[in-house]
Amino acid sequence: MTRFVFITGGVVSSLGKGIASAALAALLQSRGYKVRLRKLDPYLNVDPGTMSPFQHGEVFVTDDGAETDLDLGHYERFTGVNATKEDNTTTGKIYSDVIARERRGDYLGGTVQVIPHITDAIKDIVVANTDDVDFVLVEIGGTVGDIESLPFLEAIRQLRNDLGPAQTMVVHLTLLPWIPSAGELKTKPTQHSVKELQNVGIQPQILLCRCDRAIPDTERRKIANFCNVRPEAVIAARDVDTIYSCPLAYHAEGMDNEVLRYFGLPFESEPDLSGWEKIVDAIRHPEGAVRIAVVGKYTALLDSYKSLNEALLHGGIDHRTKVVLDWVEAESLEKGDASLERLATADGILVPGGFGERGSEGKIAAIRYARENGIPFLGICFGMQMAVIECARNLAGLPDASSTEFGFTKEPLVGLMTEWARGNERLRRSEGGELGGTMRLGAYPAVLGEGTRAAEVYGTTAIRERHRHRYEVNIHYREKLEAAGLKFSGLSPDGILPEVVEYSNHPWFVAVQYHPELKSRPFAPHPLFSGFVGAASKKARSA
Repeated sequence: MTRFVFITGGVVSSLGKGIASAALAALLQSRGYKVRLRKLDPYLNVDPGTMSPFQHGEVFVTDDGAETDLDLGHYERFTGVNATKEDNTTTGKIYSDVIARERRGDYLGGTVQVIPHITDAIKDIVVANTDDVDFVLVEIGGTVGDIESLPFLEAIRQLRNDLGPAQTMVVHLTLLPWIPSAGELKTKPTQHSVKELQNVGIQPQILLCRCDRAIPDTERRKIANFCNVRPEAVIAARDVDTIYSCPLAYHAEGMDNEVLRYFGLPFESEPDLSGWEKIVDAIRHPEGAVRIAVVGKYTALLDSYKSLNEALLHGGIDHRTKVVLDWVEAESLEKGDASLERLATADGILVPGGFGERGSEGKIAAIRYARENGIPFLGICFGMQMAVIECARNLAGLPDASSTEFGFTKEPLVGLMTEWARGNERLRRSEGGELGGTMRLGAYPAVLGEGTRAAEVYGTTAIRERHRHRYEVNIHYREKLEAAGLKFSGLSPDGILPEVVEYSNHPWFVAVQYHPELKSRPFAPHPLFSGFVGAASKKARSA
């Protein structure tokens, strides 16, 4: 029997529902259960694909090409279970689907309403293709009391009735603030949050209270009495030094025991958390440190690079090395050589993905600095495209090299996939279409050249990685660029699309068109990030 755990939040956003969901899933996994995680987002966008990184943060991409919320990255990193397009939906997508059905006549001319049509659609999404798992954990975005969340909460209420309490439970994450002037934890925000949930007909079974200290027994009993739960079901979610200690911390508080107790499942035996203990130990007790300069264009909101940040941490775990990140705004490097001095003390330089011309010259300057000064370098997506342009301009004698993303250019080193012209060594500028129409999304195979650094790092020549981009490096410039020293070490299986480039005469310089950070896990660091951090560590030791 598949059991459904719904995770809701109250009082304020950003309390960590995504981490809590992922950590609970990891705990259930450690006890031998098969899990799946899903997220329901209340905003009206169909997906986050066209949302600003400054507002929404990172867009996480699944193997099957879905553009999803960044919490799905946490789900994958904590459980190793690959998410699919079914695991993240939004109000916009649900309404679009229901309206499309109405236009087709699926409702036979009936009045289409939030109840039952929208709530039925939500319930269908929650339970779809879940027969092969023991637990489905469903995170509801937003906070209780939001107008946008009401259809989702109503759908949960109905599912509790449809499936019964033996198959469903609700975990409510709330805030338990410490008020210094009073010298105590205040329970009223939690009480009112639960009251809001009860007002829509939902009684939580577990309260996960975000706090910065232990909950005294008096406050625990008070919360339990006012919120109609067992005192043991009031779980402290204390601040931690690393998110990867959350499974350990929640187990110590008895969270997984309470979930299993509620469902009538055995919980007396201890789960195997040795893997998490090793990860946390490597983070807390590093044997060295490296400084990585990340030259990006969305550094005002670091959630824009959430998976990248975690992948670098994973690389550090693999080498028991602390990775210190220096977030460098790309535009700040466009002021001349003096601005590049910030990179002089870096043990490694990384240029991540992005869209648009802003900051591109700063990224190119950082890439040139890494190449000329022998600093380990990793370029990702847009970072690879800028590495190719840097080589063309400064080594291959093509000063006009650019990308058609920035406008017309005589030397289109990078262009839209729809701009490739068969039999022509140049790309033609095509008319723009709807956003997303030309994007390459999801996992694609690539072939690495024998004897290349890329093949050495991966330990194989056949790889499959996730993409999210519209523009591609023009294969017709390969001969000129390789003559200048930039080797095309990875290509699509048909040999048309460049996937990896590298310099063989550089200590460690690799750039890739895809997003390797999306597949990195704390217990299985991505080989590119492990290799990059290892090279940076070698440089740090030799300094």
